[in-house]
Order: sequence, then structure tokens, then C-alpha cells
Amino acid sequence: MAVNSFREDEQMSGMDQMKIVKRLVAYLFAYKGQIACVFLCMAVAIAISLINPLLIEDALDIYVANGDMPGLLKLGVLAIVINLVYILVVKIRMLLMAKMTNKILMNIRQNLYEHIQTLSFSFFDSRPSGKILARIIGDVNSLKDLFNNFVTTLLPELITVVGVVVIMFVKDWRLALASLCTIPVLAAGICFIQKKGEIRWRIFRKKSSNLNAYVHEDIAGISVVQSLHAQKETKQTFGELTDEHKAAFMSAVTYSDMFFPIVDFSWGIGVMMLYLVAVKVLRIQVDSVGILVAFSAYVNMFWNPISNLSNFYNNLVTNLSAAERIFDILDTQPDIKDNENAIELPEAAGAVDFSNVSFTYDRGTPAETKVLENVSFHVNPGETIALVGPTGAGKTTIVNLISRFYDIEEGTICIDGYDLTKVSIPSLRNQMGVMTQDNFIFHGTVRENILYGKLDATEEEVIAAAKAVSAHDFIMKMEKGYDTVLKEQGAGLSIGQRQLIAFARTMISKPSILILDEATSSIDTHTELLVQKGIEALLSGRTSFVIAHRLSTIQNADRIFVIDQGGILEQGTPKELMAKKGAYYDLYMAQFAEVV
Repeated sequence: MAVNSFREDEQMSGMDQMKIVKRLVAYLFAYKGQIACVFLCMAVAIAISLINPLLIEDALDIYVANGDMPGLLKLGVLAIVINLVYILVVKIRMLLMAKMTNKILMNIRQNLYEHIQTLSFSFFDSRPSGKILARIIGDVNSLKDLFNNFVTTLLPELITVVGVVVIMFVKDWRLALASLCTIPVLAAGICFIQKKGEIRWRIFRKKSSNLNAYVHEDIAGISVVQSLHAQKETKQTFGELTDEHKAAFMSAVTYSDMFFPIVDFSWGIGVMMLYLVAVKVLRIQVDSVGILVAFSAYVNMFWNPISNLSNFYNNLVTNLSAAERIFDILDTQPDIKDNENAIELPEAAGAVDFSNVSFTYDRGTPAETKVLENVSFHVNPGETIALVGPTGAGKTTIVNLISRFYDIEEGTICIDGYDLTKVSIPSLRNQMGVMTQDNFIFHGTVRENILYGKLDATEEEVIAAAKAVSAHDFIMKMEKGYDTVLKEQGAGLSIGQRQLIAFARTMISKPSILILDEATSSIDTHTELLVQKGIEALLSGRTSFVIAHRLSTIQNADRIFVIDQGGILEQGTPKELMAKKGAYYDLYMAQFAEVV
């Protein structure tokens, strides 16, 4: 899969907007009870807002015109009571919506996060981590107002508009037509803005993702930036990306800001036409001024919801691109997944068989690279196999295929006779222990990092695992021993210490098959001597694959596979290969010469 860097906009197939809206609405259906309460509150609020102009009309045309002050006072008390009710139900509605919206966002973020955990390595290989974070955090957060406004703005304001229009036409259809004559202008303007704005907001989201990816990458590599004094270059790149981000935002917001002038223009012309028709055409008299005041109130009650609906539509256009990016990941299916009839892999003895296995990275793309071709071998349970060869020869690919991080294109891989494509992925990986030269240390205590290998391990098991790999002594010298809190990625620890903690984490998991991918390359010679016994204990009784650049570390391997040119050039014990004076002999002598 081609890699999408922070300099490239993400490409998506595009989704139908109505389908996106339906999927968003589906999240609301899980809260039917709360929505019903919100609708009840809104119905009361809308009814009161529709009644208020009628109270004003009666106050002017009946009580004021006839000098009925007691009646006017009673009407005023009634108005105060129902408007206090209005304030109360609005507050209740706001509280309910805030709680419901936050729960929906939490559900979406949880669903997105859990789905990402299931995706294959190819997904993560193809894009910077920052672009994934942008969707989990920024894009999900941007939906908050959208969900809130959908319930509190779209439906009630539509009902208000319909109610107002009905009342206006019942009272006087001529004044109603005059007030609403600018609706076609408004509709045409909104359609134009929607078409232009949608494209630009999608571009803005992509630029935001690029910027997020770069910031994440720059912070992760800050030690390299500072050691090479590359701040000037990173500042320039950051400036270029922020300029693109700003330009995309300005382009998008320019069209979004057109909504309100169009609404205000249509509103103003509508009010002008109302008074023009009332005075010049209908010649409304002073004694019937109440209907004109009431109509003015209804015109405002019509255009206020229209303004709110325009704001909601604007918000919808702005944030549909964020929803599209979220659903784009949710719709991404993992390349590696269980077959329908997958079975549980029993506790493995550790026999591994490759039969005519071929594998190609980025298959079907211009970057296609064939790494393995018709590779076959058999490994006995408990055997230690060392994989050596030049960079890019396929050593790590072989162990990744055993863990089924990628699927092969041809051939079969079996463990104890079980085809890996026919067993469940959890049952396979629960029996694998993988150690690399860059093992991740999580933010948390030393104990928590070791327990990551076996969450239900006892304190005795934690200490035993640490002692086995010679990590216990240096851990106990730390400020709080096993309760010492480690920083993200093990900052403050030496590379060797990080490796030893990772060794303990693997040791405690007691895997049936162990993979050490350059696991000791970052450990100094003194530390390596300390941990060698621990490694021997780790290897004992289990099938192990050891990828090593330092050939001195694999002299106790049962067999060595020399990997190159898409396959196994030669294999045998260290003594056999040295005696053969082939590819392994050349590698060994070249490394020995470097040491000398």
C-alpha cells in the first residue's frame, strides 16, 4: 500500500451525504427516552412562543383599545407564568441534550478506537499516526454541535416555521405572501453555498490532518531535530502546512459566512413587503394595528427559525466531511481477519512449517516488492532458528508471517499442522512472544509495563520474570522500585534498560513460540552478558526465531537460515555453515573483520 505522508492529502472514495446523515441519526436512536423528553420540553416551548404574539394582539386590540385594565393585568400575569415555564423547559432541554450528546460522542470515539485496534499492519503502514489521531480526536469532537443542533434546532425550528406559516395564512393570506416573497431567493442562495462549501470544508479537513500528522511526527522525533539543529527546517515545513491550513479554512469559511447575509437580506425585504402591502394595498387602519403588530411578530418568528436552520445547515455542511472521515475508517475492513469457520489453536508444541510460501509488499501498486518466493522449511518444537542476511532480505517478513500480521499470497504456513488461515487470530497471537529492537514502553509503572505481557500475573511472577532477564537489580535501584512511574516511550531509561523491561514483559507471557527481532542490538556488551542467561531461560523449551545482526549472539542456535534473494540461501548449524564457507561464512568473516 502506498504511503500517505503529511505532505499529501488523504484520498477517499466519497460518500453519499444522505447516507452519512442517516448513520449519524442512528446514534441518536439509542437514546429514544431522552429524545422524547427533549421533544416534550421543546413542544411546550414552541407552543408558548406561538401563543405570545396572540397575547400581544389581544392586549392591544381588546384590553388597551377598550381600556380594560383588570383584564390586561390578568393577561400580563398569564404571560409571566407561561414564560417562566418556557425558561424552565428550555433549561431542562439543554441539560438533557448536553448529557446525551457527550455520550454519543464517547460511543463514536470508542467504536472508532476499537475498530482501529482490529485493523491490519498495512493500514498503519500506509499513513502517519497523526492522521489517525486527527480522526479519533478532532473529527469526533467536531460532531458535538451537529448532534445537539439536530435535535434542538432542526426539528423544533421546522415545526415552528410550519406553525407560523399556517397561522399567518389563516389570519391573512395576502400579508403572508408578502412576508414570504423572498423564500425563492433564500433557497437559491443556500443551494449555491452548499455546493461550493462542501468541497472546501472537505479540503480543510485534509489540511488539518496533514498538519496534525506533521506535529505528531516532529514531536516524536524531537531528539533528532534538536541533535541535528534542524529547528529552522522544521519551522519552515510547519509554516508551509499552517499556511495551507489557513488558506483552506479561509476559502471554506468565506462561503459559510454568506449564509447569514442572504438570510438577513431576505428577512429585511420580507418585512418591508409586509408593511408595504399592509399600508398601501390593504390600508390597515389604526384601530386594527394589533394584527399588524402580531404579523410583525410572526414574521420575526418565521425568520428567526430560518436563520437558525441556516446556521444548522451551515454546521451540517461544515462537519459532514468530519463524519465522512470517521465512517471511512469504520468502513475499512482489516486485511487480516478470522475465517468464518476458524477454530481455536490448541496449546502449541511449536512445530512450524512453511510450504512454498510467497509474499509481496504493496501488491498491485507501482511500489510492489516481492520479498519471498516459494520458501519452504520445517522447524521442530523447541528448536532455536537464527535468521541472518542483508537488510531487506525478508527476515522480519518471515516472523511477521508466522504471527499472521500479513497474509501470504501463495503457499501455506502451519503450526503443529494447523493452517494459520484456519485458526483464530487471538488464539494464535496469545501463544506468540515478539521482541524487537524498539520495544514500546508505556506511560505507567514498571510493574504495569511488565504485566502487559500477562495482566493477571502475580507479584511473584513479575519479580521472577524480571530476575530471569537480569532486570530486577536495576529496577530495585530506581526511586520506587517496581512502582516507579515510567515516562512515555521509556524516556529517562537507557536503551538497555528499556530492552530488559521488554524482555521481562515477554518472559512473563510464557509464549509457545518466541520471536526476537534484533532484540539485543541496542544492548551494550556488558548488559548483553547479564541478559544472556535470561535469554537462554526465555528460549528454553519453546520454538524460537532469532533475527540477529550481531552474529556472535546466535552461536548457540540449533540452526541458522541465511535469507537473501527471496528465499533461504543456506541453512545449518554455525559450525556446518562455517565449514561450508558459503554465504554465512562471508557474513561472519566480514563482521569479524569490522570488529578487528
